Amino acid sequence: MNDLIISTIAQGLLWSVLAIGVYLTFRTLHIADLSVEGTYPLGAAVAAVLLEGQYSPATAVLTAGIAGMLAGAATGLLHTKLKIPALLAGILTMIALYSVNLRVMGKANISLLNTDTVYTALALHMTPNMTIFVVGLIVAVVCPTNLYLFFGTEIGLALRATGNNPQMIRAMGVNTDNMILLGLVISNGVVAIAGAFIAQSNGFADVGMGVGTIVIGLASVIIGEVLFGSRSVKNSLISVVLGSIVYRIVIAVVLYLGMPPNDLKLFTALLVAIALALPLVKTKWDSRKAGI
Repeated sequence: MNDLIISTIAQGLLWSVLAIGVYLTFRTLHIADLSVEGTYPLGAAVAAVLLEGQYSPATAVLTAGIAGMLAGAATGLLHTKLKIPALLAGILTMIALYSVNLRVMGKANISLLNTDTVYTALALHMTPNMTIFVVGLIVAVVCPTNLYLFFGTEIGLALRATGNNPQMIRAMGVNTDNMILLGLVISNGVVAIAGAFIAQSNGFADVGMGVGTIVIGLASVIIGEVLFGSRSVKNSLISVVLGSIVYRIVIAVVLYLGMPPNDLKLFTALLVAIALALPLVKTKWDSRKAGI
């Protein structure tokens, strides 16, 4: 049972990196970026190919992040320069990346079971689940901390203002197209890094592993905000990490209770719908109580 708990929390920590990337576009820029369903497996594919080629895990993860940033730039350019709606731009990038990922890997699936990964050195001193937990904890602290520090810079503040009030920030001389492009680049870079770490923990990279990742990311963001609040940037980032862990715990519990794995996507969609509806339900409930 202890191993199951550690494994579940470890997966939640790793997936929180993806959720941070989704949070950046969904909450900061108010864009539903579907290209993450392509950049997540892109990061996994690039990392797997480099690890197979005997490159270091650090090189594999960093290169995966750069590849994700390039994919995010493609979405950003389609949206800002060609004026394609953000949703459609993300879909176009996602579709294109399916072929790109196949090109990168050369096949649909790459096994990493006999390859040195970012977890290999730690695995010599602790159990596999504890190894993933330690790495996940480090990544789940470093990623939101760096993003929080970035949001405190002048560019970071301009990026946040672009999502909150684009008219005002344009009046101050900031190019909002450049800010949107930057946000998409950073977001998809973070998502690709998440793909690289998760592929190494799973022991494989697969061209279809990105299906449903946007829903998982949204579930983590929304559950975190509903349960832990979003009063400030720091609070929001912590909530996303905790929301990812809670989501993984919920999934582990329903699987333990006997839910067929094939129904997980349906369950996740229902969970996100309920989480999205909770603020409205709470508002109506408070209004009725006030009326009484």
